[in-house]
Amino acid sequence: MTTDTQRPRPGAAILRTALRRNLGAMAWGTVLMGLYQAGETAFPIALGLIVEHTMQDGRSLDALALSIAALAVIITTVSLSWRFGMRILQKANTTEAHRWRVKVAACGLQPVARDVDLKSGEVLTIATEDADQTADIVEVVPMLISSMVAVIVAAVALGLADIRLGLLVIVGTVAILSILSVMSRRIGSSTQEQQARVARAGAKVADLITGLRPLHGFGGNHAAFGSYRKVSTEARHQSVVVAKVNGVYAGTALALNAVLAGAVTLMAGWLAFDGRITIGELVMAVGLAQFIMEPLKLFSEMPKYVMIARASAERMALVLSAPPVTTPGSGRPAPGADLEIDHVRHGSLNKVRFRVAAGEFVAIAAYQPRAAADLAAVLAANVPPDTYEGAVRIGGQELADLSVEAVREHLLVNPYDGEIFAGTLRTNIDPSGTSRSVPEAVEASMLTDVVALHREGLDYAVRDRGANLSGGQRQRLSLARALAADTDVLVLHDPTTAVDAVTEQLVARNVAKLRRGRTTVVITSSPAFLDAADRVLVLDEGVVTAEDTHRNLLANDEAYCLAVAR
Repeated sequence: MTTDTQRPRPGAAILRTALRRNLGAMAWGTVLMGLYQAGETAFPIALGLIVEHTMQDGRSLDALALSIAALAVIITTVSLSWRFGMRILQKANTTEAHRWRVKVAACGLQPVARDVDLKSGEVLTIATEDADQTADIVEVVPMLISSMVAVIVAAVALGLADIRLGLLVIVGTVAILSILSVMSRRIGSSTQEQQARVARAGAKVADLITGLRPLHGFGGNHAAFGSYRKVSTEARHQSVVVAKVNGVYAGTALALNAVLAGAVTLMAGWLAFDGRITIGELVMAVGLAQFIMEPLKLFSEMPKYVMIARASAERMALVLSAPPVTTPGSGRPAPGADLEIDHVRHGSLNKVRFRVAAGEFVAIAAYQPRAAADLAAVLAANVPPDTYEGAVRIGGQELADLSVEAVREHLLVNPYDGEIFAGTLRTNIDPSGTSRSVPEAVEASMLTDVVALHREGLDYAVRDRGANLSGGQRQRLSLARALAADTDVLVLHDPTTAVDAVTEQLVARNVAKLRRGRTTVVITSSPAFLDAADRVLVLDEGVVTAEDTHRNLLANDEAYCLAVAR
C-alpha cells in the first residue's frame, strides 16, 4: 500500500472550476443584467432628452408620445431583464453550491480516510456555509460586469455632455475601487478565521451530542459544556470582528459613492450655470449622479464577495485536495476465505498471531479492553496497513493488496457501539434493501420482541441515534444489521454488553447456528459466546497466551476463570 502524493488543489482552482462549469448561465445572466443596468442608465438620459426637446421650438404631440413610448420600452426592458437575469444566476448559484456540497460529502464518505486535520462538525460547516459562499462567485462576476456596464454608459453619456463630467466618473470609480480592494483583503482573512472558529464550535457540538450519555455518567458534562462555551465565545468574538470590518467597508463604500455623486452633481450645476451644458444635459447629469450610486455600490461590494468566496474555497480545498491516508490495492479474496493475523504490532497489540480457518467460529477473550479495541480497529481497516507491523490476510492475501470494496464485501467488523440512524427498524437492518436474510437476522439477534412490540413491525420509526430505543435494543439492532449483511468473515466486538444474561445466551446460540459454515470471530468476555465458540483465544498483554475450548480453559486456567466467570 502506497501513500498518495496528489497535488493540493488551491481555492483559486475551485473558483475557476465553478466559473467554467457555469459559463453559459453566466453569459446569459451577464447579458440580461447588462440590459438591466443599461436600461436604468438610459432612463435619466431619456428624461434629459425629453426636457431638452420640450425647451426647443417646434414641439409636437407626436414627439411627446414617442418619448413616452421610449420610456415604456426602457421600463419594460429593466423589469424583464432583472427578473429573468436574476432567475438564471440564482439557479446557477444554487446548483453550483449543491455540487460542492455533494463533493465535500462524497470525500467525507469515502472508505479511505483523507489526511486532513478536521472533525466531522468542521466538514459539515465546509459542506454548507463554505459551499454556499464559494458558489456566490457565479452570481458575483455577472453582477460585477453589469455594474461596470452601467458605470461606463454613464461616463460616456456625461462625457458627451462635457468631457470633464465623464473623466470625473472614471477617475472617481478607479479611486473608490482602489481603496475598497485594499479593505476587502482584511474581510477575506477575517472571514476565513471566522469560518474556522465556527467550524470548531460545530465540531465540539457534534462531539458533545455523541458523548452526552457517558459524560453524564462520570460527571464530565460541566467541564465539557465549559469547553464548548470557550470555543463558541471565540467564534462569537470573531463574528463581531467580521461584522465590524464589513460595517466599516459598507460605510466607506457608501460615503465614497455619495461623494462622487455629489461631485458630479455640483460640477454639472456649475457647468450649466456657466452655460457649458444645456438644461436637458443638467437634468440628465443630476439623474445619472443619483442613479450611479446603485451600480457603484454593487461594483464596490464585489471585491468583498470575491474575497469571501476565495476564503471559503480555500477551506473547501482542505477537504477536496487532501490526499487519502493510503492507496488501497485492487485484489479480491476468494469466497469463504480464512482470516490470519501475522505478528501484528499496533497500539497495545504486541506481535499478536493467530489464524481462523474458513467456516470456523472463534471467540477472543481480551483481558485488556484496549487490546480488544486495537484488534477490532486493525481488522476493520480503520488503521492503514502501512502504519503497523505485521500483516492481516484474508484467504492468503494481505489486506494492503485488496481493494476497500473487496474488504468491505468479504469482511465486516461490527463495533460494540454501532451507529443507529433515523428511519425504521428495516432500513437500519438492511439499508440497501437487498438482503435476503433479514427475518433470520432479526430472529438470531432476538430483536423479535422489539418488532412484535409495535404495530408497524419492522417499519417502526427509529429516531436519530436510536433515541426511542433502549441500550439493549440498539445493540441488538446493530447486531441484526451485521448478521443481515451475510459476509464471508464476520467480526463482532462485544455484541451483547447491554443485554441481559438470558437473552445473551439465546443470542449466542442463534448467532452460532446462523453463522455455521462461515468464518466468525467474536471479541468478547461473554461466557455465552465463549461457550458457543469452536475454540477460544486468550489475548493478554497484546499476545495470544492460551487456546482451547471455553470449558477446558475454565477447568485448567485460573486467570481465565477469574476474567470471564460471572
